[in-house]
Amino acid sequence: MAQIVARGMMDGAIGLSTGLEYPVASHAPTSELLPLALAAAQAGGLYVSHLRDEGARVIEAMQEAFQVGMNAGLPVVLSHHKVAGPVNYGRTVDTLALIDLARQSQPVHFDVYPYIAASTVLAEGTASRSERTLIAWSTPHPEMAGRDLDEVAHAMGLERVAAIEALKPAGGTYFQMDEADVQRVLCHHCAMIGSDGLPNDIHPHPRLWGSFGRVLGHYARDVGLFSLEEAVRRMTGLPAQVFGLRDRGCVRVGAWADLVVFDPKVINDTATFTDPMQASAGIHAVIVAGTLSWLDGRPTGERAGRTLRRGIDAAYRFD
Repeated sequence: MAQIVARGMMDGAIGLSTGLEYPVASHAPTSELLPLALAAAQAGGLYVSHLRDEGARVIEAMQEAFQVGMNAGLPVVLSHHKVAGPVNYGRTVDTLALIDLARQSQPVHFDVYPYIAASTVLAEGTASRSERTLIAWSTPHPEMAGRDLDEVAHAMGLERVAAIEALKPAGGTYFQMDEADVQRVLCHHCAMIGSDGLPNDIHPHPRLWGSFGRVLGHYARDVGLFSLEEAVRRMTGLPAQVFGLRDRGCVRVGAWADLVVFDPKVINDTATFTDPMQASAGIHAVIVAGTLSWLDGRPTGERAGRTLRRGIDAAYRFD
């Protein structure tokens, strides 16, 4: 596996990503991760981890990620940091303190999406620690997309566990975070704004369409968590810096023209959990690599986006 990682890095990968909450990766011990992280580190890569646990054992899961980064000698990025489950509400005070402590000896950042609900594959374990669960998609029962899991189980005449089995393979949207925790994580100086959106879902989480409009409009302008300029930096310049995306995330001569033209007084998300596939309000134009791709609420049909790959000299090239 280390050879596969090394080969991937040579082909332009930015780093090693793990999803330790999901099978089969959940069965991998820390000792198995270290040689893989070392292979990424030797090519100047990052270690990006969806933690093994975001609930009761979130602290231990974070410590594992920091251990991998420290022992392998590479920066750590925690994927969409949160604490999940009502019994864990408020624990971001502890998790953010742990991040600050870790940063005294190693590079650490994380991304966050601006919602109190998560979305992933449908599973009883995740549903059991959620206040409410919506069906995002279901292969055997696509007509159930967007409906409440408990209501679906009742309609099927099944217990929730049996209903989940009947719906699989399926995805769910889980209401399992506290608003105060979300705001606390968003405010942290290491937080990058992301969507964690899944474009293949029949009934996606609204974060796919609304994350950035929600931060710019609701959290920056209306709530005042940070300035508009800081919100933009957390979506653009900071991720470009952390992931080493040269000439990205900034507006200057010689940089790639990836630009969004929006009205700061109007910008806001319109996507909801019942109607999630709605573009944010207030966006006039989107320019990708100098090419106009979105104008006044409609795509132009031009697609100038490219895959960014790490070059041998740590620069980036396009495929």
